Amino acid sequence: MGEAERAFEACWWVVDDFVRFGMTDACISPGSRSTPLALALARHPSIRIHVHLDERSAGFFALGLAKATSRPVAVACTSGTAAAELFPAVIEASMSRVSLVALTADRPPELRGVGANQTIDQPGLYGRYVRASIDAPVPGDRSERGWWHELVHDLTRASMGPPPGPVHLNLPFREPLVPAPAELPASPPTDVEYSISEMTTPEELEEVARALGGCERAVVLAGGMREVPPDLPVLAERLGWPLLAEPTSGLRAPGSLSAWPMLLANGRFVASHVPELVLQFGAAPTSRATLELVRRAERLIVVDQDHLVADPLRKAEWTIRADAAAFTSSLLETIGSRSRSSWLAGWREPDGRARAAVDDLLDSWEEPFEGRVARDLVQSLPEGSTLVVGSSLPIRDLGAYMRPRDGLGVVANRGTSGIDGFVATALGVAAAGRPTYALMGDLTFLYDAGALLWSARQGFDAVLVIINNGGGHIFSLLEQRMLPELHELFTTPHRADIGAVTRAAGARHQRVEAASDLVPAIEAARAAGGVNVVEVVVDPERDRVLRAEVEATVADALA
Repeated sequence: MGEAERAFEACWWVVDDFVRFGMTDACISPGSRSTPLALALARHPSIRIHVHLDERSAGFFALGLAKATSRPVAVACTSGTAAAELFPAVIEASMSRVSLVALTADRPPELRGVGANQTIDQPGLYGRYVRASIDAPVPGDRSERGWWHELVHDLTRASMGPPPGPVHLNLPFREPLVPAPAELPASPPTDVEYSISEMTTPEELEEVARALGGCERAVVLAGGMREVPPDLPVLAERLGWPLLAEPTSGLRAPGSLSAWPMLLANGRFVASHVPELVLQFGAAPTSRATLELVRRAERLIVVDQDHLVADPLRKAEWTIRADAAAFTSSLLETIGSRSRSSWLAGWREPDGRARAAVDDLLDSWEEPFEGRVARDLVQSLPEGSTLVVGSSLPIRDLGAYMRPRDGLGVVANRGTSGIDGFVATALGVAAAGRPTYALMGDLTFLYDAGALLWSARQGFDAVLVIINNGGGHIFSLLEQRMLPELHELFTTPHRADIGAVTRAAGARHQRVEAASDLVPAIEAARAAGGVNVVEVVVDPERDRVLRAEVEATVADALA
């Protein structure tokens, strides 16, 4: 058996073992050194491959696919800077707890550090952002199948947690790289779970119950979580506390507060509603107003099964590592019903007034407004859809304006809140086969336009709603707005023709310039199939005026 055949056989064993641990999809970018790996992935009958020209897009596509399927997804590339292009997706996977398997081909050890072409220091390339990193031997130097099986077993355990996250396998190969044809046994994919559900002891539950039971002025804050605790709204209701559910929590459902981010943006309301305790589930809040509420609260208790220390204020007096669903269910058995207090009504009634007033205001405008785009998009999506929402203003507007509803999954790259790779992430979610929609800004779209250019004709169905306000409008709402270099350095206005970019990619494009035209455009895009871009044109100066009107309307409603 020659060098190429040994390399292919080792890669086959690696791929087949990943399949036995649940992998069904892999992203591949073209390269010579990765030939044995690419062939093993492409020839395995249980792996569906997705080929991407750009490794960065491939990484984020794999990230979106892993988020949508809750299965590990591989992304394979050749050596050199190609491996470095995966780093942003690896970081996001680490921070958002996603099982991503980075498979990087490499030169053999004798070619490292001697100036060989396309050779960088790849072992340990992703540092602490991977749960495990292995620099494998050249397959010809280690041919026992059992050794490779143990390697994949260790990597899979590390990737699936707790907490789950990315892993890195660096595979060096010697030339030749193209093997002779071979028939090797293939395994079917299976469902394997390694995440360990940690649970508090009965004594700890009693202690938690006492801490919660003695508090009336408190809130339950639901941030992003891998697994939604379905009983959390019931627990909040029994305690008599408002549930502040972010869209990515999966708990912004009918019966929950609807306009609470607008309430927290009102200084007078917050001054009279500072809680004694915040009971936080999952990730820390990212909005400044919610963080300020947590900062002003007397106490903070965090429940997070992955124990990633979701406490940027360093305020938590208690961090409980437990499966949120099991923890909530057990707590319900421990805590009895409480008499209705004025505290919860003091949140619900203003929430209802603010929501009604803002909805009436938004419905009176025919000009597009970013908050109404977020609200109307969410309401128009069919049951079973997934909405992928971009960072910057879209995720904030979704949090503020989204009406509670069932049957919608919300996905966001909020691990590091970057805009890079967002289009690829959305298309990766679409590749899972579910109805997929995305909401993003114009710069987010242009930053990752390469993903659309490569993937728009690949047979995916996705509707991408782009708010075109001529640049990074969010900086006009932050302290940078006072700088004379605001437009030059921060808002970075562009002259790109989004319609031309979309058509060049082979996708459909619609331009919306009236608020009432948005939902019909989305419905037409859904009916057309394929990748569709709905561009909503917003005047940034006018948008700032409308935001001020919303703020004043909320203030009047609360007064």
